[in-house]
Formats: sequence, C-alpha cells, structure tokens
Amino acid sequence: MATSFSYRHDPTVPDFPDDRPIIVFDGHCVMCSGWANFVLRHDRKARYRLLPAQTPLGRALYVHYGLDPENYQTNILIENGAAWFKSEGSIRMAEGLGYPWRLATLGRVLPLSIRDRLYEWIARHRFHFFGKRDTCYLPAADYADRFLR
Repeated sequence: MATSFSYRHDPTVPDFPDDRPIIVFDGHCVMCSGWANFVLRHDRKARYRLLPAQTPLGRALYVHYGLDPENYQTNILIENGAAWFKSEGSIRMAEGLGYPWRLATLGRVLPLSIRDRLYEWIARHRFHFFGKRDTCYLPAADYADRFLR
C-alpha cells in the first residue's frame, strides 16, 4: 500500500477534496453501480463521496495505485489518505454505513487471502452475472453533491 496521502504528491492526480472517505467504483458495472446506489441510500450521515473510475480523477487514482485503468477489478476506498482495496475495502465501506451493515466486519474471521480470492472471483465474473452498462453511471439529482468528477 502507498503511504497516506501519497496521491497529493503525484502530479498526475488532480487535486480533489479528501476530507471525507471516497469510494472509487466501476461506473459501467451494474453490480458496482448498484453498490454505489446502496451506499447512497444507507449512508445516513452522508459520510461517503463516490467517484466513477471512468472519470479523469478515477483513472489517475487507479494508475497511482498501480491498478489497471481499463479493467477495474476492485473498488478503492480512500479514507484519511489511505487506500483500501478488495475485501478489506468493501468491509470498511460497509462498516462506515453503521448498523446493521457494520456486521460485515465479521468477514474478517476469514483469512485475507481467502477473502480476496473470493472478491477476485466475483470481480472477474461480475459482468456475466450482473451485466454492463453502455454508459457510465450517473447519480440521481438528489445525490449529485455526493459525487466527485
């Protein structure tokens, strides 16, 4: 993992507000867009900002963290300048939504290697199971302020 706030020193990453946790997700993936909608509905404190990976900022963050900027195999949670990926990122996202979603922390009883293998299998097959959007996900007008571009 890169050091905290390392993206601030990367000239290829545009400046962005990072005072709240940010979820970077694949805006073409139906499952990932569904997760974004889920977060918006259940994030009662408006804690999270969301960012489609297909935006210039999303792409820059994927490249910064050494991820494939064309094949989005993981969401990224950026919180307090640190990036979290795969199963740990997902658990932390759910944890931040409060009860009952924070019960996802029970997933940590499984070793990280097993959790991440399961995450990777789902990520590889997500288009087959859930489909792919022709255009990038756009939020409802009510949530536009919760998205970064």
